[in-house]
Amino acid sequence: MSLSRAGNCGNSRAGVNLIIALRKQKQDKSRYRRPARIEALLHALKDLSRDELLARAQIRARDDAGYIPTECLVYFVRASRADNSDAWFERLYKILSARVLRALPTADAADGASRSLTRERIREKVYGRFVEMMAGDRQVYDERLDFFEIRFDMALKRLRQDAQRQAWRDENRFQPLSYEDDSGELSPEIEEAAGRANPLEGLEIDNEAFRLRLDAAIETLPPEQSRTIQMLMLGYQIHSEDPDVITICTALKKSPKTIWNYRDRAIKTLRRVLIEGDDQ
Repeated sequence: MSLSRAGNCGNSRAGVNLIIALRKQKQDKSRYRRPARIEALLHALKDLSRDELLARAQIRARDDAGYIPTECLVYFVRASRADNSDAWFERLYKILSARVLRALPTADAADGASRSLTRERIREKVYGRFVEMMAGDRQVYDERLDFFEIRFDMALKRLRQDAQRQAWRDENRFQPLSYEDDSGELSPEIEEAAGRANPLEGLEIDNEAFRLRLDAAIETLPPEQSRTIQMLMLGYQIHSEDPDVITICTALKKSPKTIWNYRDRAIKTLRRVLIEGDDQ
């Protein structure tokens, strides 16, 4: 990724006097804000020389006292758009790019002797999407990147989940989990419920900030409940009379009744955490 302009990096200060505020707005029109620790660190880092900042940015160990959180690194890469030269941008971006790649799952299979084409596609999609956003932000401010300055790991995880969903759709398959099979028949009530709308209807799933919270909440669910919700969000059926159709029952090796129990428990938990939690 290179956007050439004349000039050189030099050894001036790493940042401008004022830390640039985020532009992304909440529903009440107030702006999103970085965590206090990130904001405080940015104010300290801006007074470093560029060489000092680069040296610290290359520290990989998060428990190192000199480690710079990736949220801060994203800020300095974005703020470099105000410079007259791309040299500073290129040096920072090279470090940021390496961090992104290290944070993504490798394509190597567990046996170490082969590569997973699915994981490779996911890795390429996520990295490509991030590069596109950074390149676009270099020209016109991209509010989507504000979340990477708030919680980088969660924002990158969101990109990865989107890429995973696309990869799963492309392959039209799931790797089944190993669970003990259950027995049970669908009750008339459950069969009727099979035609109901999205179980997450009523939640603000189109709001990006809310989706970050939703994804985080889903990750805290028990594995079978989390997998059930993820597949429902992808549009998979719980049960089908067609043996060739991939369903949640076949993926988890559970009965329809058990899957519906997983679903109902998960939805109850998510609504309590995401809706009732907002009222507290």
